[in-house]
Amino acid sequence: MTLSAERNVAVHAVWKACALCRAVHRDLVSEETLAKRDRSPVTVADFGAQAVVCHSLLQAFPTDPIVAEENSDLLRNREHKALRERVAQRVRGQLHDLPENQMLEAIDSGRYHGGATGRFWVLDPVDGTKGYLRGDQYAVALALIEDGRVRLAVMGCPNLAADSAGGDKRRGVLFVAERSAGTVMCRTGERDETPVRVAEEDDPANAVFCESFEPSHSAQDVSARVMALLNVNADPLRMDSQCKYGVVAHGAAAVYLRLPTRADYVEKIWDHAAGSLIVTEAGGRVTDVQGDPLDFSQGRYLYCKDGIIATNGRLHNRVLDAVRLVTVTKT
Repeated sequence: MTLSAERNVAVHAVWKACALCRAVHRDLVSEETLAKRDRSPVTVADFGAQAVVCHSLLQAFPTDPIVAEENSDLLRNREHKALRERVAQRVRGQLHDLPENQMLEAIDSGRYHGGATGRFWVLDPVDGTKGYLRGDQYAVALALIEDGRVRLAVMGCPNLAADSAGGDKRRGVLFVAERSAGTVMCRTGERDETPVRVAEEDDPANAVFCESFEPSHSAQDVSARVMALLNVNADPLRMDSQCKYGVVAHGAAAVYLRLPTRADYVEKIWDHAAGSLIVTEAGGRVTDVQGDPLDFSQGRYLYCKDGIIATNGRLHNRVLDAVRLVTVTKT
């Protein structure tokens, strides 16, 4: 069964959400908001992007449930009327004349619980909130899951260079992956799709590793020990969001390590569904530290063991062995 209709709707919805996020950052993020650690701009972008994507999905596929990060409880509070109006204004910039009540209903359509059977969408409206506020990397990540497996992924990365390892530094790309059909990338404002493939590097010493920018999001000390064990020469590439999956997919990095900082931390499916398919369809491999595929059939959470590793495939087993050895030594 082809997913051409789903693909077209998802691509247009993510493009619109990215446009909303860029507009919010341009108009609302300033040196003053950063100095005050004011998170209201990313809050507006989060709610606005979710409303835009969910409304687009509901219009095209009204029976499809959606798992998304946000809900409208905060916006429905009388004390946050001003915030609700700011979100509504931004949403109308992409979905003209959408009534406020329909905007709130679209946001709340993301309350689905997920599961092992049937089909549903998974959305992270702004993945990488700190990166968004800094003007660095963030992503709008959307995936379609059927019977526990990711079938389609669309991920917009408004600040990612088209070729961060080469000479093309234009920022803003969209990745699209469909199971058994490969991964493509297009630039902001362009329709031409370019197939992307993972790096061919088979020596970990020469590979570029990437990890989370924030130390609280991934155990950078463990990653450093892994890289030392593998004699990695280059410093790690650190960035926020699922953009890390994107740079592995198009070969700017060969390895992405997501290693937990707390034993009780549980990943959410919206943080990995889109990115994992984008890497695997580009020829790479994504597993937990035990070498098992990621399991998106257990609801809104991703019960992976000891962390997540994404690679170009050629390096996967060697990286897995190094992570296990370092983890055992640490414990």
